[in-house]
Amino acid sequence: MAIDLLDRAGRSRRRTATVFTAVTCTALTLLASSCARSEDDVAADQPSGDASARAQQLDEAAGSDQTCNIEQFGMEKFDLQDMTVGFSQSEAESNPFRITETASIEDEAKKRGVELITANAQSDFAQQISDVQGLMSQGAELLIIAPLNSDGWEPVLAEAERKQVPIVTIDREINGNPCEDYVTFIGSDFVEQGRRAADQMIEALGGEGKVAILLGTPGNNVTTERTKGFKDRVEEKAPGIEVVFEQTGEFTRQGGQSVTEQLIQSNPDIDGVYAENDEMGIGAVTALRGAGKQPGDVKIVTVDGTKTAVQNIIDGWIYAVVESNPRFGPLAFDAHESFGKGEDVPVELIISDRVYTQENAEEQLPNAY
Repeated sequence: MAIDLLDRAGRSRRRTATVFTAVTCTALTLLASSCARSEDDVAADQPSGDASARAQQLDEAAGSDQTCNIEQFGMEKFDLQDMTVGFSQSEAESNPFRITETASIEDEAKKRGVELITANAQSDFAQQISDVQGLMSQGAELLIIAPLNSDGWEPVLAEAERKQVPIVTIDREINGNPCEDYVTFIGSDFVEQGRRAADQMIEALGGEGKVAILLGTPGNNVTTERTKGFKDRVEEKAPGIEVVFEQTGEFTRQGGQSVTEQLIQSNPDIDGVYAENDEMGIGAVTALRGAGKQPGDVKIVTVDGTKTAVQNIIDGWIYAVVESNPRFGPLAFDAHESFGKGEDVPVELIISDRVYTQENAEEQLPNAY
C-alpha cells in the first residue's frame, strides 16, 4: 500500500509497508553466488518471460575484491526489517528503464515487509540532492540512490555520514570513497557495454564505414564509460570505421530523434548509429523513417534492452541491443541486509548483461522490459 506524503511540483514521495514471507535465497548466498531472484511484471499486459531469466545476475569475474562491513563503517548491526529505507529515483518514470527500476525496488520492499519512502527528482540534480536530504529528515535509515550525476554529492554524503545512514548506489556511481561515503555500487560494466556495442557495429558494417554516436547525458559515468568502451574497441579491431559525429541526446527519445535529424542533414551517407541507450535509438529510428530510410539502411546499435528496442530488432530497424538490466531491487536489499548482519559486502557488484541480436530477439523478447 502506498500513501502520498508530499507532492511538490509533480514530485512525490510514497511510504510503502507490507508484510511478505521470507525469500528462499539468503542475502549472503545471492551476493556470493548470484542465485536467481524472481520479479513481478512491470505491467500486467506485458509477456512475463521466465522470472529467473529476467532477474539480474552477478558477473563473478568482475567487480571489486575490496569489501565493506558494518564494523569498518562504525555502526552497530541491524535487522533490515526494522529499518526504514529511502529510495531516490533520478529521472521521471516515463522511460521503461526507470519504470522497471522503481517497480523492482518497490516490489522487493513489499516482499520483505520493509518500510519504504521514495522520491523522484524528475531529472533535476539539485532536486535530487534535496530529495535525499528530505528522505533522511523523514526517517530513512538506509538509502538506495539511482544518481542522476556522479559528481556533486558532497552535501548528501556529509549528512549521511553524520547520521550514520548507509548508502547503496545503483545503475550510476557516486564519486566518493567506498566504505566511507557508501557501502556498494551495483550496476553494469559500462565500458564493457560499449565494447560489446562496438563488436556488434563492427559485425554489422563489416569493419568499415562512418558511424555517429548519440551520447548520453554529460556528467555521469555511464556516458563516459560507454563512449570509451565503444571507441577503444573500434580503434583496436576496426580502424576502417570512422566516428564522424558525436552529440548528446540526453538519454531521451526526443533528443535522439532531434540529433539524428541533424545528423541526416550533415552526414547523409552515415552507415551506423551507436545510441548509448534505447530511447535515443528509438528516436533515431523515428528520424530515419521520416527521412525515407528503410530498415537496415543505417545500422543502429543501442544499450538497455527495452521491449520496444528488441521489437525493433525483429522489425529490422535496430541491428543489436546490449542489455542493461534495471531490476535492482533484490540485489540492493540483499546488500543492505548482508551489511546489517555484519557480513562483508563487495564495494562493487557488477551485473552480467546479455546481447539481443537478430538471431535471438524474437525468443528473448519476453525477457526484455
